[in-house]
Amino acid sequence: MKTNFQNKVALITGATSGIGATVAHQLATLGTKVVVSGRRTAEGEAVVKAIRDAGGTASFFKADTSIEAEVKGLVEFTVSSYGRLDFAFNNAGVEGVPGLTTDQQTEENYRHTFDINVLGVLFSMKHEIPEIRKNGGAIVNTSSVAGQVGMPGFGLYVASKHAVNGLTRSAALEVAKQGVRVNAVAFGAIQTPMMDRFVGEAKVGNPQRDWLASVHPVGRVGTTDEAAQAVIALLENPFITGTVLTVDGGWTAQ
Repeated sequence: MKTNFQNKVALITGATSGIGATVAHQLATLGTKVVVSGRRTAEGEAVVKAIRDAGGTASFFKADTSIEAEVKGLVEFTVSSYGRLDFAFNNAGVEGVPGLTTDQQTEENYRHTFDINVLGVLFSMKHEIPEIRKNGGAIVNTSSVAGQVGMPGFGLYVASKHAVNGLTRSAALEVAKQGVRVNAVAFGAIQTPMMDRFVGEAKVGNPQRDWLASVHPVGRVGTTDEAAQAVIALLENPFITGTVLTVDGGWTAQ
């Protein structure tokens, strides 16, 4: 039996652009009431307007997931606005500062990357799970192929995504008998603003982007629509929990 998204409530962090915004749009199309969250108010309000203009139900709440009080406020806003919480997509994250582990990384870089990518996921699940288990539902955390392999020069980002995978699996086991499922998606390169920061904007003759496309056996990077379909599939299937689903165009199969 598949999950019915009609009149359910979803909270999405990191939803002001990219994968988060696309998941918000797709869930709203399925009849889910969506709370869009992020640190950029103008962008978040624009996502909400687009959803409402298309006939969906959505609200924006500004929150920094590395601050527990703001995450608690986000969950409380969601429940007070719509009466419940069924789904959460914990997508807020940063790429961190590239640099060699041995001599180019700093405590500041570490704390910035881990506070958002790891502590933010921990805070989110901590406050989401008590509400979700009242009616049953699911959480999906954003991970990366970086959580499955090593990447020279991106050690902090890689370590943070390994941590997300561990948190996801552990939380899934803790709440499996409470009607809450917890999974993650390990994305390859997806065309988002974060990817543009990694390798530069799309244009002819950008060697970094050409290389990034080439490491995916399918010969290209993914789209946010493709990424969102994977997230929704994990929210939907009632027999999947504790899984890190790889959506990477074949990258890690090599």
